[in-house]
This record gives sequence, structure tokens and C-alpha cells, in this order.
Amino acid sequence: RRLFLSPSVPRSVAGPLPKRGLPWDRDSPANAQRQSRAAGSPEQEASLEPVAWLEPCGSAQLQEIENLLSGDDQELIGDFSKPHLLPTVEGKDPGLKYISPGTLAAVLSGRYSSFIGSGVVVDCRYPYEYEGGHVKGAVNLPLQRDVEEFLLERPIVPQEGSKRVILIFHCEFSVERGPKMCKFLRDRDRSCHEYPWLHYPELYVLKGGYREFFLQFPGHCEPRDYRPMEHPAFREELRRFRGQSR
Repeated sequence: RRLFLSPSVPRSVAGPLPKRGLPWDRDSPANAQRQSRAAGSPEQEASLEPVAWLEPCGSAQLQEIENLLSGDDQELIGDFSKPHLLPTVEGKDPGLKYISPGTLAAVLSGRYSSFIGSGVVVDCRYPYEYEGGHVKGAVNLPLQRDVEEFLLERPIVPQEGSKRVILIFHCEFSVERGPKMCKFLRDRDRSCHEYPWLHYPELYVLKGGYREFFLQFPGHCEPRDYRPMEHPAFREELRRFRGQSR
């Protein structure tokens, strides 16, 4: 099938281009399935120690993840090829899949490295927020044209066809900008393919956004700081980017 190619557009944000697909985890077998809710309590998730990006999974971790995939009550991903890999939590929009900060920390720490081939944390905040502190390895795509250019003009594919590509969207609180951008990508992806084929069938939203993730896992952020959208020193930037987002 022909890949989607949108018209080339200039980037809206000055500065270095974001890194392309970050290798995370590997895919599970095609017949694997998993339970629909996160394993462990929020307290257990919060106790995760920040460790190096892409630390290899041990055999005990692999067994735990296989157990997560053993249930038969999970909804399938967007192309209906397999169940969602990551444990989900309830969120504001029932049409989206939300993950907890603890789950993102587990992904960044390599807990799912046998299942995900490529992955991207999509930070939908404005550039001054991103520069003030962001998830390590995240790409800053604040506008719809940025998402089209980075994700659809040159779609990210896993190095091996059976491995997953996973995208995790967030903004400051993951209440508006992050969820909207997640739905925008799915709509654009769906519109240019024969149903149900998609470039990115597995999308998630980080519940609580960057603010909650930074509070729980500052070691996974760089710099180790948090700049709110309504910071008084960046009122002009806020006004400008709000205008471009309309």
C-alpha cells in the first residue's frame, strides 16, 4: 500500500529537530493477550527507581509481562491485530487509552524492551514548557503540522515487522492538548489508509501529564524541572502559540 505523504511544511518551532523513533520494546506473539488494568497499586508504581534508558529485561520481568498478556478481556489496538500491550487506567476521554506515570517509567526503564521495537513520547506542550523540563527522549510536537511532518511524512516502522510501534502523548496535565493531538493523529492516519490499516495502531495518553510524571519520576526528566504553561515570564509565547493552535 502507498504510504501517506503530506505536503512538506516548515517547522513551527526554532531549534534542533527531535530525534526519530526511539527503540523501546519488542512485540509479543501474535496470539498473545493481556489484562485490561495495570498490575500493582499506584504506591507500587511510584516506588520504581529511575534507571538507565533501555535497560534489558530480566527473565522475571519477561514472565510478568507474559502474565499481563494472558488475559482475554482486553480491547484490540486500532488495526485489530492484537491486544494493547501496556496496562491502562481510567481517563477523562473514554475513547482513548491512558497509562499511569509508573507505566511510562517502566517503559523508559526497559521493562517492556522485549515487546516494543520503536516508540516515541510526544510532548504536546509549547516549546518554552518543553525547554523548561521534559521526559528524557521525548519529542516536542506542539502543533498539528508538526505531528504530520514528524510522524506521517516519514512513518516510523519497527526494524522487525512483528515488533510494536507505540506512541505516548501528553501535555501539562493531559487534559486538552495531549488528548486532542492523539485523536488528531488517529483521524489523519485513518483517513489515508484502507480500513483498518494504520501506521500507528497503538496510541496512549499519559494520565496526569508531565506535571504528575515529574512529581513522581524527576530522574526521568531533563532538565529536572517543570515550567507551567502559564508561567508569567512567557506570556507572549503563550499568546502566540495559542493563536497558532487554533
